[in-house]
Amino acid sequence: PLTEQTNGYFDMAKFKKMKKDAVFINIGRGKTVNENDMIEALKNKVIAGAALDVFAMEPLPKESELWGMDNVLLYPHSADWTADYIYRSVCVYDSILKNYLSGKELFNFVNRRVGY
Repeated sequence: PLTEQTNGYFDMAKFKKMKKDAVFINIGRGKTVNENDMIEALKNKVIAGAALDVFAMEPLPKESELWGMDNVLLYPHSADWTADYIYRSVCVYDSILKNYLSGKELFNFVNRRVGY
């Protein structure tokens, strides 16, 4: 989740702790990554590559260096869309609604105090 504590969490210090052949994958929140540090890590072979489904600014700006990097795979914020995505979503909603209507315990709460 993107919180005050996770904003920019993945920075050059974190990339330097990774193996040189590491491929960084982000399907979570774009702003958890310091994109400038990631670009430098990719350019300087601190890490081998990246597969990105989310970005600090979406859509990814045309001028972003990420577009032209051979060691980066870019996805259009669609990693959660699987063949059964709609079915699974409806099943979760159905379970929550049934629990609510019958007075049973609910699940999948958002804790507003912690931000997720």
